[in-house]
Amino acid sequence: MTSSLNLRNKYPGVLLLVVGPSGVGKDSLIDGAKAVLGGNPQFVFPRRIITRAADAGGEDYCTIDESAFETKEAAGEFAVSWRAHGLAYGIPKTIADDLTAGRSVIVNVSRAILDQARRQFPNLRVISIRAGKEVLAGRLAERGRESAADIRERLDRATAYDVQGADVIELVNDGTLESAVGRFVGIVRETAQPPN
Repeated sequence: MTSSLNLRNKYPGVLLLVVGPSGVGKDSLIDGAKAVLGGNPQFVFPRRIITRAADAGGEDYCTIDESAFETKEAAGEFAVSWRAHGLAYGIPKTIADDLTAGRSVIVNVSRAILDQARRQFPNLRVISIRAGKEVLAGRLAERGRESAADIRERLDRATAYDVQGADVIELVNDGTLESAVGRFVGIVRETAQPPN
């Protein structure tokens, strides 16, 4: 069995997993960080592969049908994958190459895969994004992707949302987007490995 130390040596880059309930602004923060850091090869923002229609809006993702997703998953083409809200999500296994090269990889994931990711990539930080219930309700209604019943269900889950661990960094995003992006970029820069 590969030890944690061996995996840290194999993957010296930092995997930054962004988690938080729906509507908390994860994609907006990642897009803001891309605008600031995207030209620096030290920081990688992989596109998620999702079984969502191409015109659904939101983040920049690769759309795929369920059958093709299952084929890729079975072939081991994802570093991690999960299902949520009737969709399948995958992170390309190419992130391992970036981590081997010492880069920082920043990606939005489900908290359900945190333990798996921690075993695979021990040089990992979790950025847990939070916001007040009223802020979340407004953002979910504004994006127009969920019914009123879906919004209530997401808000109930958000109330129970909790992420624990020594590797967790919390960021509250219920002020201006500009302020939150600045703090988010600061966290990404502070956790990055210095380039070789």
